[in-house]
Amino acid sequence: MEKKYVLITPARNEEAHIEKTIQAVVAQTIRPEKWVIVSNGSTDRTDEIVARYAAQYEFIRHLSFSQDSQRHFGAKANAINAGYEILRNEELAFVGNLDADVTFAPQYYETMLARFQENPRLGIAGGIILELIDGRFSRQNISRNSVAGAIQLFRRRCYEEIGGYTPLPGGGIDAVMEILARKNGWQVQTFSEVEVLHHRRVAIGKGNVLTTRFRQGARDYRLGYHPLFYAAMCSYRVIDSPYIVGSILRMCGYYWASIRREQRPLSPDVVNYLRWEQMQRLKSLFSFGNQAGVSKTVRAASPF
Repeated sequence: MEKKYVLITPARNEEAHIEKTIQAVVAQTIRPEKWVIVSNGSTDRTDEIVARYAAQYEFIRHLSFSQDSQRHFGAKANAINAGYEILRNEELAFVGNLDADVTFAPQYYETMLARFQENPRLGIAGGIILELIDGRFSRQNISRNSVAGAIQLFRRRCYEEIGGYTPLPGGGIDAVMEILARKNGWQVQTFSEVEVLHHRRVAIGKGNVLTTRFRQGARDYRLGYHPLFYAAMCSYRVIDSPYIVGSILRMCGYYWASIRREQRPLSPDVVNYLRWEQMQRLKSLFSFGNQAGVSKTVRAASPF
């Protein structure tokens, strides 16, 4: 089994969680060849914590990167790309983007590497995120052909075909990687039997969950989501907290961006592929639903 992988962690003011993440990686049964932790303008103890572990473990490298003065998704993409430039000449088969606030079992990366070995067309893989909400860890509701941005592990060939992360301050950098991977013929998969603890709520950022849902709708419009698919997706996601209201706000954000004709960063051929893919998923859902009962099918095997 090919075992050579590297990790890149963008970190900005992560003193509350990053030590737990470092300890989880250090405890892996198969450690990364190299791990670049990119501190992007941190003003807390993040740099101090990372430097201490980098002095102790040769495979950890601490990179201070202060190009962006604020925390946003574009800054995350720039930090990951800067980390990869350092690793580009390494002999490696896989490259992972790892957030600074997650933990997992010691066998996590050994398991992921085995999944790649089993499927030569697997381009992006990861476990299932359990995010911390109101003091309890809850499973993230994620599509079967998607992987949470906090733990995306790439086959190197897939990563380099895509060309790295695209800086998008409004979000969607992880989704773009998945769309381009699938467009290039790679498979993307979350393995729900492998759990990853995310020690705060995912993708809330500076706002609360309500403003985040609205921003997600605007982001998804900019990425080119098909309006029919988006309506179906929001209907399904009424089961996500905040129930019903979250879906309404996502739809509002989507149509607000539509009315404003916000610019789309992806080329027309990529948007066309995404929309074709989404309509195929809808057709498969309704075809199967006619045979087995739509309500049961949506909950048991949702394409969203």
